[in-house]
Amino acid sequence: MNRVAVLSAGSWGTTMAMVMADAGNDVTLHARRPEIADAINTVHRNPVYLPDIALPAALRATTDPREALDSADHVVVSIPAQTLRTNLTAWAPSIPTTAMVVSLMKGIETHSGLRMSEVITEVTGIPAERVAVISGPNLAREIAARQPAASVIACTDETAAETLQDACLTPYFRPYTATDVTGCELGGAVKNVIALAVGLATGMGLGDNAKSLLITRGLAETARLGERLGADPLTFSGLSGVGDLHATCASPLSRNRTFGEHLGRGMTVAQATSATRQTAEGVKSCRAILDLARRNDVEMPITEVVAAVIDGQITVQDAASQLMSRTPKPERYGI
Repeated sequence: MNRVAVLSAGSWGTTMAMVMADAGNDVTLHARRPEIADAINTVHRNPVYLPDIALPAALRATTDPREALDSADHVVVSIPAQTLRTNLTAWAPSIPTTAMVVSLMKGIETHSGLRMSEVITEVTGIPAERVAVISGPNLAREIAARQPAASVIACTDETAAETLQDACLTPYFRPYTATDVTGCELGGAVKNVIALAVGLATGMGLGDNAKSLLITRGLAETARLGERLGADPLTFSGLSGVGDLHATCASPLSRNRTFGEHLGRGMTVAQATSATRQTAEGVKSCRAILDLARRNDVEMPITEVVAAVIDGQITVQDAASQLMSRTPKPERYGI
């Protein structure tokens, strides 16, 4: 039996803690708020993020990260991407030296342009072969309801990825393995920005043709950036590419799509933030992704207009006009 620490108790972290407990692991979930930890331990529910989901009785919670990390074989991290460095700096001394660290986060660090696995290795000194990412169409509420789902576990060490695969395989959650960490992380980060764009189109009342255009061209610009950074192009046709992109752009459960819809209906960024309540990673990461693309001379027009809308540089209406007035190009330009 593996000892698993999950940091922390938002909807996705709680869901993965449930998955790994259902898979037969000894799981401790770190919750910042005592009332959440108490509820998980006593009534086996997360009253804030998944109030209607019955959690395994064996799943334990604590407000002490050191207690959660004690003797852990796997350390699963699920916090907002832009808070990773600060939190990980505090947690790093308590991470067991032999543990595998698993990122559930889908973002790019704003000031450095680093992917989440890169932040983990930089802050902790843990080698890349002991850092994995889980990515794919991961709408937490559906998985928490134990509906069928699949994901990719990516690690440069294939054996380590297979070990983690065994640790989260359940009748409803099917993980596949891969070694393309770069491609999986880029697919997970950029799809949030494209989902914002699809949400904008939805909020503006645009039709399915426009949304399909954004999804397919969004996948193209993700692949362009991935190719430049050394990712395997086939990754973007898989679960962590088109699979995650479709789920995030199509589902009303998607925070990023919902945030975009609020903007498309006339809300300000501040109003949309308040209405969405949970973190929409694309809002924080869009500028970092655009900066990364520009440093690598990669054209990402959808990401560019989304970043401009979030920064208040252009209106929602201007965004649509800018995209539709671009110079015509071959479909596969830059790839």
